[in-house]
Amino acid sequence: MHGMSAGALFAIATAIWGSTWLAIKFQLGTVDPAASVAYRFALAAVMLGAWCVATRRSLALPRRAHGWFLVQGATFFGLNYIGVYLAERHVASGLVAVVFSTIVFMTPLGTRIAFGVPIRAATLVGAVLGVAGVALLFVKELRAASHGGEAALGIGYAFGATAIAAVGNLASMRIQREGWPLLSSTAWGMGYGAAVSAVVATIAGVHWSFDPRAAYVLALVYLAALGSVVAFAAYLALLRKAGAATASFVGVSTPVVAMLLSTLFEGYRWTWVALAGVALAVAGNVIALRTRSGRPLPGPRPTTR
Repeated sequence: MHGMSAGALFAIATAIWGSTWLAIKFQLGTVDPAASVAYRFALAAVMLGAWCVATRRSLALPRRAHGWFLVQGATFFGLNYIGVYLAERHVASGLVAVVFSTIVFMTPLGTRIAFGVPIRAATLVGAVLGVAGVALLFVKELRAASHGGEAALGIGYAFGATAIAAVGNLASMRIQREGWPLLSSTAWGMGYGAAVSAVVATIAGVHWSFDPRAAYVLALVYLAALGSVVAFAAYLALLRKAGAATASFVGVSTPVVAMLLSTLFEGYRWTWVALAGVALAVAGNVIALRTRSGRPLPGPRPTTR
């Protein structure tokens, strides 16, 4: 994926993660979220590790690198996803999407503090428009959450997951700045993420189980192969090429794709408010996906899907 443009990488990550909203629904119910996350990233680590071996990419990386792989795995491939799964147990997935889109604010702030990367005005403007658009897109869920119940707990999990993911972005930036191979380091990170998820599940006293039904198994394979291996490879390549602030806008665009798929498979009915939300989200992405010179990044636009 190194030869792809930033726009193409953005489109791949957006399209795949936009579809995982549907797949995750088949993971909820019988199996505990922490166990499902452990299964998902253990399978993804095996798949990516096997690909590295088949393509003669060395998995033997320096010992000092493994500390960062562990941090990346715990935040990016473990605790972050456990938080999302738990949040969706208490509130609608749309509300989780609204909260998670705030990563476009958290990540630039984190890179500013950790690496001294300046925050561009275009990034802030695009972030405001993008989050406002996602909020309008899921206005029904926001209204439902305002009635109380378990909404506060779900929102708490969602914000926690978002903050953890932002830390994962910073860890991934550090790994890439050290020059460690993208696919090999990601395989290790996913392995550590699966291990951390398993430890969390064990400490929480989770009853380990597995759902052998086709829906769960197929969703697991899809989430591991495409939702984890391919999408994360594209996202991390985008992170290296365009920076964390731009890459984090995938969190704004994926809910739009998710709603388009919901229209096809779940009978979602569009309103003028929802259309306005899509327009704002698209505008936010267009503004953010520009270089410092103001020229659009090359490659296909994910917003044209």
